[in-house]
Amino acid sequence: MEIMADTLKPRDNKDVEAAVAWALAESKTLDVIGQGTKHGIGRPSQSDLTLDMSGLSGVTLYEPDELVLSARAGTPMAEIAALVDAKGQELAFEPIDYGAIFGRPLGGGTLGGALAANLSGPRRIKAGAARDHFLGLSAVSGRGETFKSGGRVVKNVTGYDLCKVLAGSFGTLAVMTDVTVKTLPKSETEETVLLTGLDDAAGVAAMTAAMGSSCDVSGAVHLPRTVAVKINSLGLAARAATALRVEGVPPSVSHRRNALVALLKPFGAVDTLDAARSRALWQAVRDAMPFAAETDAAQPLWRISTTPAQGAALGGQIVSATGAEIFYDWAGGLLWLQLDPADDVGAAAIRRATADHGGHATLIRAPAAARAAVDVFEPQDPGLAALTKRVKDSFDPKGILNPGRMWAGV
Repeated sequence: MEIMADTLKPRDNKDVEAAVAWALAESKTLDVIGQGTKHGIGRPSQSDLTLDMSGLSGVTLYEPDELVLSARAGTPMAEIAALVDAKGQELAFEPIDYGAIFGRPLGGGTLGGALAANLSGPRRIKAGAARDHFLGLSAVSGRGETFKSGGRVVKNVTGYDLCKVLAGSFGTLAVMTDVTVKTLPKSETEETVLLTGLDDAAGVAAMTAAMGSSCDVSGAVHLPRTVAVKINSLGLAARAATALRVEGVPPSVSHRRNALVALLKPFGAVDTLDAARSRALWQAVRDAMPFAAETDAAQPLWRISTTPAQGAALGGQIVSATGAEIFYDWAGGLLWLQLDPADDVGAAAIRRATADHGGHATLIRAPAAARAAVDVFEPQDPGLAALTKRVKDSFDPKGILNPGRMWAGV
């Protein structure tokens, strides 16, 4: 294991066990990271040392015919994407790249980090999130013990599904060392049906109609005028855009595109984007490119999940109270909001809106002082908070792994 000032860099599972055992013996806490691309999400680090997992890298098994890939947790996402793309496959959960949001280059992040943060992109409405493609793992708990869960097959019923528990835990329960995910065939082509000029409520209504059709929509986003103009692939001037994506083999894509055009004509003028422009649009939506920043402490950025039917009302309430810029992904079920000025993160207005309409809000980007002062993740009611604490205590009773990253005292 490589040891640097305030940083431990393990090379294998045994090194991770040794690092955790040493931390337990010395009453030290560990800040678990991969490439650090999501380090700005959550409450500021309260740890004594960094456990850098980027040394545990490399694909250990890839069987395209079986739709399964295993790799060490620190394997770069760029390496995974290139490998599966060469075989005409993809990670269907379309994980967001947080680089642009935090003023970093695109193409960073690790497979373990994507699973620990339970990442997903616009295809979430069809394919699910990272946890739905997470088949198996090997990890070291906060007790210093290695455990395994799941396996290398899609159908897996080997006891408790710990993959679902660790997905979205942001490294607070265990340190993943090896992971297995499902891969799926990549679509041969795609097209996007585009409506322009709709207000937020009409945009969400159009997306709802598309999602209720038989067109198998794999992306549905509404971009208000001030956001749409920031996406170059749209080429729009001062017009809102509502976009619906269809993917698959060319004859099917053509048929479903035509059906969507006919369905959406009552909402207004309908246009289409070819495959190249469609891919550029959805990558920009996936990575929240309209809210890209030069630093990780730029204007506060929130991510809110809610029921699609409540999206426009919830977003409208927040925009009225704060003047935030907003766009609606997941057919209205995912709201991205950027606030100004940076000295007011808008937490009170956002929590009121989610209480009124239902939803979960996460402060994705803000200065460290702001992230320490407000609830970054959705506050939990007493029952859920007690359950969360019991789960934490069962995996990490001494609280040495990413302490306080998600909620104070957990």
